[in-house]
Amino acid sequence: MVKDLRTAAPAGSGRVSLEESVARAMDGGSDDRIVPFLPYIFQDAWELGADPELVVDLVRRRAREPARLRVLDLGCGKGAVTVRLAQAFGCRCLGLDAIGEFIAFADAKAAEAGVARLCRFEVADIRERIEALGRFDVIVLGAIGPVFGDYRTTLGTLEPHLTEGGLVIVDDGYLPDESPEAHPQVPKRGDMLRQIAAAGMWIVEEVPAPDGALESLNETLFRALERRCSELAGMHPEMKDVFEGYVRRQVEENAFLEGDVVCILMAIGRAAADTGSEAPRGS
Repeated sequence: MVKDLRTAAPAGSGRVSLEESVARAMDGGSDDRIVPFLPYIFQDAWELGADPELVVDLVRRRAREPARLRVLDLGCGKGAVTVRLAQAFGCRCLGLDAIGEFIAFADAKAAEAGVARLCRFEVADIRERIEALGRFDVIVLGAIGPVFGDYRTTLGTLEPHLTEGGLVIVDDGYLPDESPEAHPQVPKRGDMLRQIAAAGMWIVEEVPAPDGALESLNETLFRALERRCSELAGMHPEMKDVFEGYVRRQVEENAFLEGDVVCILMAIGRAAADTGSEAPRGS
């Protein structure tokens, strides 16, 4: 739903403003007039992207010494994944998001959970902030899509910020190669695997979304979103078309996602040195 296709402008396609990038990231298309209203629209939800429990389970299976991890959550939203990782492992986490109200909410949730000393949240344009950051053991892209471009470009951007043996956790979706459907932000399976391999990385593990999970999440979030947009249309009648258009895009994206798209959570690491560009698992 709202963040499964979340994406900034692909690298090389021309830099867009932060506001337009956020609008696209939250399935608002290129109409950045929706951005100031996103905190109101999503006030009923904490988990806006990847399922925190699935991320925790994947990190527990695949990361070395979880208590010593340094985690970077890019496009962290309201901090649900970041806070749960800190709770589960006692690890240190940095969460970045462009929406100040989301970051304030994340700070409050970290304090409520007793992990404020482990979590730091910042308002930032992740396309720029990444350049000044150091290395992390886990980098999370929680259902935010190819924020720096396609998989090859995105992983190439993140790779210098991974420690040895580090992992990129990606919540995303792909279309089966035989699917007749197409979407500019959803690759076919084969294209996704080739791009990951071209970046010198491979899928260490992939976890399919549980049966019915996407439909249930979409239904829950959409009903609240629809109600909040209706309220906003009443408060700002001059912008009724903006809010109605936003709801309409959610309906369209939900219908697409519940079609042929395969939603997965992936742990991606560097390809083994002795095998070169090893084929991703599942290929």
